Amino acid sequence: MNNQAAEIKILINYWTFWDQKGPDGKELDIPEMIVRTAAQGFDAFTCPSDFPNLKELLSQHELRFAAAFQAFDRAQLKREIEKGAEIDSGPMNCQLGRHNTSTQEAVSLTLEMMSLAADNGVDVHLETHRDTCTETPEKTAAIIETCFNESGKFPLVNFDFSHFSCVKHLDAGNYSERLLEPNKSLFQHSSLWHMRPFNGHHCQVPVTDGRGNLSSEYLEIRPFIKDCIQAWTCGPRPNNELWVCPELGPIPGYGLSCFPDRWADTIILANDLKKIWSETIK
Repeated sequence: MNNQAAEIKILINYWTFWDQKGPDGKELDIPEMIVRTAAQGFDAFTCPSDFPNLKELLSQHELRFAAAFQAFDRAQLKREIEKGAEIDSGPMNCQLGRHNTSTQEAVSLTLEMMSLAADNGVDVHLETHRDTCTETPEKTAAIIETCFNESGKFPLVNFDFSHFSCVKHLDAGNYSERLLEPNKSLFQHSSLWHMRPFNGHHCQVPVTDGRGNLSSEYLEIRPFIKDCIQAWTCGPRPNNELWVCPELGPIPGYGLSCFPDRWADTIILANDLKKIWSETIK
């Protein structure tokens, strides 16, 4: 374990702003999203790497960058990793393949991802996600185990536990037992975590009741968040930083029409993550 104080880095996903409007009533563009992220004192931003002048925009607002992308073949992996690395060396996120990608093909692509990451001097994480090769715990485990058997190395994994929880219809009493404990070592070796508030039946739940109070659903998952942070800080703590994305997806889709304002909830979630972090690493 690294004896220096570990840091949490709050990473904002650009899609958090998709339903936000500016003073003119128009949807926000990426430069304004960056401005609003920096204004809250957050640390990093993620969006498509090919947005014009993105590196300069981020630098102006003292924000780091973490590339995120989908990939279905080696050419896409190479292109996206190289584009992201040109902007910053923050931990990258990869949604790999499709729901029907075979284990053999997924392993081949994951090994390519690991090789390209090493070539470019960056950490690229395989995200657990719906409609990808990692959509279930069993598929993910098979890919990881086979990668290790063939290369002697484990891939880095970004655990969005919300998808696994829905697949298994878990409840708050066994989140840590069923989600964290089987994956603890891999989680500890990762430097990226998409923390979407969830329960066993909904991939995303609201953080607040829309009136400034934490929702009962969020309070239910809060002990699990603390368990995850505690587990990570007790591990090797790569780079002594954990980049955490307070992940709240758009409406329709992850969010429901009755949910409160997503950006307001994201700010509250991000600040609560920092609060839990401070409480946990004392």
